[in-house]
Amino acid sequence: MRKLDTIVREYHWGSRTALAELRGEPSPSAAPQAELWVGAHPDDPSRLAGCDVPLDAYLAADPVGLLGPDSLAAFGPRLPFLLKVLAVAAPLSLQVHPDRAQAAVGFAERGYRDDRPKPEVLVALTDFETLSGFRPAAETAALLDELNLPSLAPMRDALAAGDPWGALRWALCTADAGLVAEVASAAARVPALAHIADLAEVYPADAGVVAALLLNAVRLRPGQAVHVGAGVLHAHLRGTGVELMANSDNVLRAGLTTKPVDVPAVLSLVDRATGPAAVLDGEVDGPLRTYRTPEPEFRLHAVRPGAVLAGGGPQLLLCTRGSVVVRRGGDEVALRGGESLFLPHGADAAEVSGAGEAFWATTNL
Repeated sequence: MRKLDTIVREYHWGSRTALAELRGEPSPSAAPQAELWVGAHPDDPSRLAGCDVPLDAYLAADPVGLLGPDSLAAFGPRLPFLLKVLAVAAPLSLQVHPDRAQAAVGFAERGYRDDRPKPEVLVALTDFETLSGFRPAAETAALLDELNLPSLAPMRDALAAGDPWGALRWALCTADAGLVAEVASAAARVPALAHIADLAEVYPADAGVVAALLLNAVRLRPGQAVHVGAGVLHAHLRGTGVELMANSDNVLRAGLTTKPVDVPAVLSLVDRATGPAAVLDGEVDGPLRTYRTPEPEFRLHAVRPGAVLAGGGPQLLLCTRGSVVVRRGGDEVALRGGESLFLPHGADAAEVSGAGEAFWATTNL
């Protein structure tokens, strides 16, 4: 087992308190802290504590021994997942991630950052608000009827025709500052659309505000999770959560951002399915709560003291509250809030004790 030193990324949408308090550092922080990265992505790899060796370089020196044959065969000589804590104080961009084939083509031909997909699961540490996936068309149509705006007739007509993708295209390609203001004013009077008015305060001329009318508004309680698969249009709004994803940083943005957007690319990738967001309560087995998704690269578990972590494949463990002690074979590592460790492939199980809470990342093979 190797304890890790990790990277905190600063973005404007981050919190000045959440990550600082998690890590036991002065709060508020000097700048907004948005993401704590735990893993081996080459952009910001964690480092082995005490020797400053990047985790990706450490794995490259012995991929068979550290990753195990199954992970190596399925995902190559790299850690297949990336673990994060997100501290969201302002809305993130409206975005999608490519699937495996789209990522490979996009990396080779279109300048994508990685050749891998980026599905995700996020578990709320606090109350967490997000937008995720197309709401059922009839529900969105009913909300548009409450808004009672003739200017949204093309969106309403597309939904009536069973074409949420067409409604999205119209919104992203047509909405201007005037329509955003009109929608925000009307949405402020509809409780189920209060988040639309909030978005317009931050992005008063952004077509993504109108597009957000089409998406499920999700409020997660602590311990609940949302799975975001390839092509699912989403935008996190506020709260703190643990996020596990495939080891990729491929993001295509449609709006709600000052960064570059690529509407044609988003429209080509977006999943057109409608329905409720993929909210997970997790499956409880004693001190373990497991959040199952169909993604082969990762599986996320909430861990309490008394848990036994089965060996096999690469693993990460991140303490999110209090402190825990991890014992494996003859090794023992103590972790406090915000600290993490890498557990290499091996037959021995690890035992967790202490008085805190942690999250355990494994493959889903």
